[in-house]
Amino acid sequence: MSRFFLFFFLTSVCVAQTSVSADGAATFNCSTIRELLSSCHEESLQIIENASPYSQRRSTTQAESDNLGVSRAGEVFHMALQLLKDKAQQKYERKFTASELLSWENVKLLGELSQCPAATDPDVCEQSHHNKYRTITGLCNNRQNPRWGAANTALVRWLPAEYEDGEGEPNGWNRERLHNGFQLPPPRRVSREIIRSSCKWREDDYSQLLVDWGQYIDHDMTFTPQSIRSAAFWTDVDCHKTCENVHPCFPIEIEGSLCMPFRRSTPDCFITSGSDFHQVLQRQQLNAITSYIDASLVYGHTPKLESTFRDLSGLSGKLTVNKRFRDQNGRSFLPFVVKTPSACRTDQQGERVECFRAGDSRVNEVLPLIALHTLWLREHNRIAEALKLINDHWSPEIIYQETRKIVGAMHQIITMRDYVPKIIGLESFERYIGPYRGYDPTVDASASNVFATAALRFGHGTIPPILSRLNASFQEHEQYPHLRIHKSFFSPWRIVKEGGIEPTLRGLIGTAAPTVHANSLLVEEVTEMLVVLDTHQNMDLASLNLQRGRDHGLPGYNKWRNFCGLMQIQTLADLTKAVGDVSVAEKILDLYKHPDNIDIWLGGLVENIIPGSRTGPLFACLIGKQMKSIRDGDRFWWEADGVFTQQQQNELLKASLSRVICDNTDIQEVPPDSFKFGNYPADYVECGAIPLMSLDAWREERSRDLELCGLPRPIKNGDFIFSSQSGILTALYSCYHGFKLEGAAEIICEGNQWSNEAPRCTCE
Repeated sequence: MSRFFLFFFLTSVCVAQTSVSADGAATFNCSTIRELLSSCHEESLQIIENASPYSQRRSTTQAESDNLGVSRAGEVFHMALQLLKDKAQQKYERKFTASELLSWENVKLLGELSQCPAATDPDVCEQSHHNKYRTITGLCNNRQNPRWGAANTALVRWLPAEYEDGEGEPNGWNRERLHNGFQLPPPRRVSREIIRSSCKWREDDYSQLLVDWGQYIDHDMTFTPQSIRSAAFWTDVDCHKTCENVHPCFPIEIEGSLCMPFRRSTPDCFITSGSDFHQVLQRQQLNAITSYIDASLVYGHTPKLESTFRDLSGLSGKLTVNKRFRDQNGRSFLPFVVKTPSACRTDQQGERVECFRAGDSRVNEVLPLIALHTLWLREHNRIAEALKLINDHWSPEIIYQETRKIVGAMHQIITMRDYVPKIIGLESFERYIGPYRGYDPTVDASASNVFATAALRFGHGTIPPILSRLNASFQEHEQYPHLRIHKSFFSPWRIVKEGGIEPTLRGLIGTAAPTVHANSLLVEEVTEMLVVLDTHQNMDLASLNLQRGRDHGLPGYNKWRNFCGLMQIQTLADLTKAVGDVSVAEKILDLYKHPDNIDIWLGGLVENIIPGSRTGPLFACLIGKQMKSIRDGDRFWWEADGVFTQQQQNELLKASLSRVICDNTDIQEVPPDSFKFGNYPADYVECGAIPLMSLDAWREERSRDLELCGLPRPIKNGDFIFSSQSGILTALYSCYHGFKLEGAAEIICEGNQWSNEAPRCTCE
């Protein structure tokens, strides 16, 4: 069919509604293209909004709740596209792609109707308050491309997406479809026959903390929310009860007629004329949080979320803590979630313990995550208290922002200096990352789809079956013994009632980490007993990873090896060389039949580990390229010009996870590098031997202008920070979330007084 005829279909005989004649043929009423798109949009709204109660799923995580508007727009947009294609197929009895049917103008119209996000004008980013501290959303980090790396933007593609229909249906959607002449193996079968392992090899180089820092820092860079619907769009059948592939349900086949529930990731629908037309119409997935290493998992990624963690009433720049519980020595715990009762497990005796609340909603998944989140809550408040003593003229807002900036820098240093080289090896680090050359505004720091969905999930192969809990002598705790990992899922009560975070942290430091081997990948604790809060059956992490890769349209293993300049796998001998185990290579090719069909996550996971690393060549390449872009494309990277003074940089270099543990727990003996496994007590030192960062480098004397003008007047529901651009002392006011500014946002110190009255913050 010619494009002219398709255009005629859309402009002359396009429909707002269809009717079916006696012989079953679809007929259309005349309408304009605007009316057709409006009709498809309205119908998609009805399908999404007028669902049965159970299909309108209440968000189970704060990240999902905060991005509901963006998610809803994406769902409406892509549903309207599907309706349009269905109408064309009914009319002409063949399948169409959206790009065959629509022009740029049509797509923009549908994007407006669906309320897809619009481009952010770079002029917005020139405002002075965007220069001193990073925004909580990541917006305007890059002034010319404000959305790069920001929350609620699409994961970027390093290779084009591969969908069965070219636009959105994942590989495996049509189960009888052949790929390179063969059907794809179901993920559960791959998991059972290749991935599952009941034992792990160990090596003594690194501690378990290295594994759990990987999960922790991943939660600082990527989070892909699932569809806002939990039922099929067309049939309204609950995704937990169907084995049919109907958007957004994409269930994982098990033996016979059984399946595991799986919901597709929510799509993005950002529309701008500068985008690739085909890519705009393809299904792209959201990253709900900022891609930058900015400690957003401590502070949140939206103004609303951030405001819930700040102790605004204390006027101290601190974060809020748990009001009901403290540990036995009076140290703080994370606050509880607002909505109770929460979904977390609890013991049956004594006072109920709810889910904890942190900047990232996945905090309660396992005890090590809770421990690390608690550690950084305490570290923020420790630093904030010290800065307040050093600089009594700083407002609570300055204390908070400076502390957030320091904590973010510590996350960057610990990750890039202490973690990444151990993961990809020093040689790969030099090859793919190299020395820092300064901020590069042409680099997009956004997380890539393959990084979030495959490469960084290498760590799932290093999850141990046992969570060690150790006493002060780094032996198994007498009162709180080791746990099977599945018994630590969503169990914050174990932190509150079973010794605080110390037994868990000692276990992370004092236990050797498992290492991946091709014949020993994931333990049964996560392939047979994984707990997901909104699912009433045990799940399989390996199957979820494989299905998610297909859901996201990730190209296969060979395509990514080519991307990284690695040899293509063509024969059993090639795969055996890459894997290092002929029996595993035979199993893979027996299942996948063709090398090009191998899923990226599986292929990367089974590769021979590079000496001195924790990954094979492919994942080392992908992780290295991503970490370089996240570093070089971050205007607020700790080494970038003007972010910190040289003296402050020198102090920040003393930062270490061992020191953070010393300063915020009762643990007083640690390895110099807590990521390295050592025997206690020979390889441990007292905390006094661990370098201490001096916050005196942040001491700021009152300027002469400030002495003359005095402190600006504080305001209710808002605060100020100082700026000295152009040599003029300026107070920049802003309001907390939910309030708007009335009056001058900036007042300057002129002579011996402030130029204007302080503004007010009123309810929005």
